[in-house]
Amino acid sequence: MEQSCKAFKVGSCEGEKVVDGETMPLVLHPAEANKNDLETLLLTLKNNKEWFEQMIIKNSAVLLRGFDVNSAEGFNEIVETCGWENIRYVGPAPRTQIYKRVWTANEGPLSEFIYYHHEMVLFKDHPLKVILYCEIPPPEGGETPFVPSFKVTEKMLKEYPEWVQIMEEKGLKYTFTARSTQNDTSSMRGRGWEDAFGTSDPIEAEKRANALGMDMEWQPDGGVKTILGPRNLTKVFEGRKGRRMWFNTIVGMHGKELSSATLVDGTEIPEHVVKRCGEIIEEESIQFKWQKGDVLFLDNLALLHGRRPSLPPRKVLVATCK
Repeated sequence: MEQSCKAFKVGSCEGEKVVDGETMPLVLHPAEANKNDLETLLLTLKNNKEWFEQMIIKNSAVLLRGFDVNSAEGFNEIVETCGWENIRYVGPAPRTQIYKRVWTANEGPLSEFIYYHHEMVLFKDHPLKVILYCEIPPPEGGETPFVPSFKVTEKMLKEYPEWVQIMEEKGLKYTFTARSTQNDTSSMRGRGWEDAFGTSDPIEAEKRANALGMDMEWQPDGGVKTILGPRNLTKVFEGRKGRRMWFNTIVGMHGKELSSATLVDGTEIPEHVVKRCGEIIEEESIQFKWQKGDVLFLDNLALLHGRRPSLPPRKVLVATCK
């Protein structure tokens, strides 16, 4: 399928990379400078739905730039015009609903790095697409770096084939301790289990956790340890050239204060293997400077993404879709 169509003008941005012949992100501008209004964009997306979705899968990331998108309401119209089913975020990150399908991105302190991840990777249901909108670009930092997941698998297979095989065959187990909102609000992630599961009833929380494929162990301080496993190390998804995606969160959860990542039998993953994996992820990262009105579409099956530390103000909103 052709990379361009008459409805958009293909551009470029600082920081883009060509990976396996594909430009990441693919930057799309208005076809004509005087046709950058929201209504024209919505009509263009409506008339080119199939092509646009194929570009997201082909290039893994598509950046709409130069369009007059100036509000959460306008961003929501873009999301709804694309026609993908909504999937509500579940997880520890503090988020606030802004308008209909639009939420704040992770509200953790801007000084903190949000580590690379596939959105909701640990759950049976996870978004196919993560869509980000920049309402207020940061004065410094605050990029949303992303990583072609298959490149991580390629390098790990080359450098640690034995451990990749062991982790693949045995499977992974994760734990995460969610403190009670009533007893602790100091976590950078800022969410207790009450917020994460949308209830203050422990029985209902456990029911909802089980439906997501996790077990729970209640702690003496009122918190809860969630346990997930077995989980895959890598996955291959239809329509993505048979690429083996590094579809896990080992580096993000291994050996942390509130989380762990081990083999499913509890065997520890060597620290040097995890450390090198983190280096590989950083080596393969791609990032650009946010501009006001940018809308970034990420293929959540193909890309890990994170957030660089930032000076305030920064306001990036998000929608997640099936």
